[in-house]
Amino acid sequence: MEADLRARRVDAVRAWTSFVEHGDGAEHLVRPEILSSWARSEQTISPEVAYAPLDDEQETAAYFRESPLQTAVERVEEDLRRTAEDGDLVVAVTDPQTRILWTYGGRTMRRKAESVNFVAGGRWDDRSAGTNALDLANRLDRAAMVFSAEHYASMVHNWVCWAAPVHDPVTGVQLGVLDLSTTWDRTHPIGLATAQVMARLIEQAMPASATPLGRAPAPGEGQPGLVLSVLGTAEAHLDGQRLLLNRRQTEILALLALHPEGLSLDRLHAAVYGDHAVTFSTLKAEVSHLRHTLGGQLSSRPYRLTMPVATDVDHVLSMLRRGRLARAVEAYGGDLLPGTDSPALQELGEYVAVAVREALLADPDPEAVATYGERAPYDTEVVEAALARLGGRAHPLAPLLKARLAAARA
Repeated sequence: MEADLRARRVDAVRAWTSFVEHGDGAEHLVRPEILSSWARSEQTISPEVAYAPLDDEQETAAYFRESPLQTAVERVEEDLRRTAEDGDLVVAVTDPQTRILWTYGGRTMRRKAESVNFVAGGRWDDRSAGTNALDLANRLDRAAMVFSAEHYASMVHNWVCWAAPVHDPVTGVQLGVLDLSTTWDRTHPIGLATAQVMARLIEQAMPASATPLGRAPAPGEGQPGLVLSVLGTAEAHLDGQRLLLNRRQTEILALLALHPEGLSLDRLHAAVYGDHAVTFSTLKAEVSHLRHTLGGQLSSRPYRLTMPVATDVDHVLSMLRRGRLARAVEAYGGDLLPGTDSPALQELGEYVAVAVREALLADPDPEAVATYGERAPYDTEVVEAALARLGGRAHPLAPLLKARLAAARA
């Protein structure tokens, strides 16, 4: 186990050295998300930065007091402290900008954490402190691990970090992340799972009546009405509250949201089921359940939503029409309701995907293409277009684009 960790550390240092000293050569040695974060970090900080920047202490404390995270952390604080002490870890909870709001460390790790400003108020987004698990979990909205020299800043090359996002259990809004950190030689296979368990513990302790202070809202989110995300995911919020819908109800809601003029029973049936032998009464039953969930804000003859509606599909297409490619790609989460058998939604999904892809081929901006690569990792033509535009010139994202291309071809 120890020999394996040391070999892994040597490999991480070799990749980091190659990137820092030569700007390339690391694309086959580290994960794409690490390479992408290194490229972002390189633009704003030195790899030899000695500590993370600190926000105002009083402002940070005030934010924490107003956040539902404070109540949740207080309720499970004993468990968090025990975990830190038993494993000689430092535990941290952040806001949606990866600023630490609360932290507690075991005897050894507490001193190490304080020396690099891994404390309340410390800003640990990768543009402030370099690649780390807190930023990756926050940015990717999934559990993440960063080991030794996978960190961009050498000040934490002796660390291993595991982090998991924390969400409001009602609305689904991401409130921040829970992180566990210790020295690299104490890496353990259950580290990532432990971070996820701790994050769920905080979510379960969240006050039910709290108003979350989460990420900046999507277009229309936080306003009265329906906010629907169907690109790469399936989430609906009505007046800020997350709706619990089955797959078919989500499809019906998406079709109605994207047809504000309304749909007749015949048209809605064809759009949802196509040629499948499904009765009209089955569709009417689904619509009835959906109407109840929407508080009656779904009229008949034609079926039409009677509240303000914002969708990520409309947002992406609007950005493309206005020539704002980077914003369109950022909002494009991937395929429209992956796996749907609704012919109308399949057709619309193809239209959106082609529109985004053609816009990138016409203007293969490296940053936009790098973001797109996270949604469509096997689209080699778009990546080749971006590399052709660079023409061999040095660019922070060139190694990442080359790695994407190699992985897709493999």
